[in-house]
Amino acid sequence: MYDFAVVGGGIVGLSTGMALYKRFPHAKVAIIEKESAVAEHQTGHNSGVIHSGIYYKPNSFKARFARQGSQSMTEFCQTYGIDHDICGKVIVATKQEELPLLENLYKRGLQNELAIQKIGVDVLKEIEPNVNGLGAIRVPQAGIVNYRQVSEKFAEIIQKHGGDIHLNTKVVKMHEEADQVTIETNRGTYRASMVINCAGLHSDRVALAAGYKTDMKILPFRGEYYKLKPEKRYLVKHLIYPVPNPKFPFLGVHFTRMISGEVDAGPNAVLSFKREGYKKTDFDVKDVMESLCFPGLWKMAGKFAKEGLDEYVRSFSKKQFTKSLQELIPEIQEDDLIPAPAGVRAQALRSDGNMVDDFHIIMGKRTIHVCNAPSPAATASIEIGKEIVNRIPEQMNLKEATLCQGLFM
Repeated sequence: MYDFAVVGGGIVGLSTGMALYKRFPHAKVAIIEKESAVAEHQTGHNSGVIHSGIYYKPNSFKARFARQGSQSMTEFCQTYGIDHDICGKVIVATKQEELPLLENLYKRGLQNELAIQKIGVDVLKEIEPNVNGLGAIRVPQAGIVNYRQVSEKFAEIIQKHGGDIHLNTKVVKMHEEADQVTIETNRGTYRASMVINCAGLHSDRVALAAGYKTDMKILPFRGEYYKLKPEKRYLVKHLIYPVPNPKFPFLGVHFTRMISGEVDAGPNAVLSFKREGYKKTDFDVKDVMESLCFPGLWKMAGKFAKEGLDEYVRSFSKKQFTKSLQELIPEIQEDDLIPAPAGVRAQALRSDGNMVDDFHIIMGKRTIHVCNAPSPAATASIEIGKEIVNRIPEQMNLKEATLCQGLFM
């Protein structure tokens, strides 16, 4: 019998486990993970960026948790000797019509209490000599880290406190009872006073397994990357981003200098035909049917038909992908790009076709379900873990808790 069981061994689930021990040092905690290691999906397939929070709506949880999380993540890395680099990034306008969008983004960054600077071409060239731009925002708070390494340290801390990490263990069903939750898995049954669902790409399914239906569906968007050849890495000094399209909920292809020294270029954003579909050929009938039968998908597709088509063209045409990159660095050529591993983003979509913009949680009687935690969740993971744990009553008797649903309010 556990006090808490956390479903999902990604960075959010592990940070939650760590936060549980900070608040309840004598608790018995289990992490239940279906893979053979932690951080196998979104956490282990992202670009490793420590985000600043500049893009997000002021006063949103994404904005606040990213800003606070960049600081707490940096402090964590410093404390435990994890390689990281607060190298900063530039967000670059390459066309005249992007300059007003850049100005709007700058104002948003100031509203989000970030120490950012608008810079002209001369300063931009000093920071990134190979970039083509008419103006830029310099974001000194941004950085890079290996989030798999961070997650492994989170797991180590949990185990040092006496927590158990059950690998190769897939949740099949959950039953909320008056004084406990019974968790049925492929490796037996577990019981806990409270269960926290941090299952990422499968968070909606785990919520349903516990008996909670939502007005949202997790859609998997694959982000495909290239790497620069080693002899071309000199073209990128730090992090280089375009001005994002405010009508499209993705940031556009960009350049990321990884903590390993490699340089990633990408990603695009295409609907995956499998929730863990890291290859174009990956296909799962159940996943596809769930997506296609969800009315929100078709409503979203109608809103972003042109943008979605452009993303698919880039997916199948290296030439078009290269052209997008050349807008930022004209010197880039097709032969400079090597295929790199893709990532899959778990994005919650409502039935009306609107993407869930902020982190989203559902409070059950004895369960908590984190049903939307896409980027910048890795940056914000320590803060998200704290927020989840702060919602747990001091005493484990939750009979008086009422069912509620909403953003982290």
